[in-house]
Amino acid sequence: MLRPSFVPPAEIRVLRDCTRLRTGLIGEQARYWQRLDKLREDALIKVSAAAARRTTVSARDMIEALIGGQRGPQVLAGLARGRMKARHAALAEALAGRFGAHHGELARMLRDQTGALTAQTGKLTARIGRLIAAIPAAQGADPDGSTGPAAGREPGSPVMPAVDRLDEVTGIGRDAAQAVIAEIGLDMSRFPTPGRLVSWAKLSPQTIQSGTKNRSGHTGKGNPYLRGVLGEAAAAAARTGTFPGERYRRLARRRGKLKALVAVARSILVIVWHLLTDRAARFHDLGPAWYASRIDKDRKTRSHIRQLEALGYTVTLAPAA
Repeated sequence: MLRPSFVPPAEIRVLRDCTRLRTGLIGEQARYWQRLDKLREDALIKVSAAAARRTTVSARDMIEALIGGQRGPQVLAGLARGRMKARHAALAEALAGRFGAHHGELARMLRDQTGALTAQTGKLTARIGRLIAAIPAAQGADPDGSTGPAAGREPGSPVMPAVDRLDEVTGIGRDAAQAVIAEIGLDMSRFPTPGRLVSWAKLSPQTIQSGTKNRSGHTGKGNPYLRGVLGEAAAAAARTGTFPGERYRRLARRRGKLKALVAVARSILVIVWHLLTDRAARFHDLGPAWYASRIDKDRKTRSHIRQLEALGYTVTLAPAA
């Protein structure tokens, strides 16, 4: 009499263990980089004041030079590459500190930890790719109808691999596509409609009514790993000039940034449901001008006129040259 809960098949559960461990290792890498930043700031060295990212090749070369005993600010700033060369003076000022021998010893330990975690993450990523390639539902199909781990990548293929199809969605990369597949599986018959999947992920809007008063409620906890991946995808899509990016900006103006991110994450999950339901489907971006092309100009004009008249103005319209 009860609808069964979602229990993915064995191969998806194995894949889920690997993707969740990879997420944990990436979080550990971030924590070790934060500890390294704290150690440098203790030595009055703040590379982040002149470098946008502390994990760039230039920043790593500077750290290795500090560990190796180099203390000259000008020499360290000369290790900058690319666009960081234009900030040579700011880098030299940021690298003039009191980095001692014990700082170098501790920094060496932290760098070894980040290097080991990076290697383990790479091994997990390779294993995740092999696990997904071995699942028949995730494989593509060549124009001649043959399937397999390497099928579906030729031009004109009727079915692309699942990871490649999800990778085309704005905001989703290959790692995020693998994590989404690991959390929701490939069999969308468990979720008859996209609304069921969105509700299971706790991304549905909730309205709380008491008498004549309505207020919005929290969406709920849901699957933290899936929500984390979709949140990162929504944040990445919000910075693009695409339809999801324009949707985020429109909602952020009216409802705030956090609610706009949840709404975009919900839209991405709906797109994922359609792509996994129909293996031949492909993602097509509607473009940032989709909303503007569907605006009723006469209605918008009347609205602006009413607002100006309410402020005490007399409005006269004239067509632009």
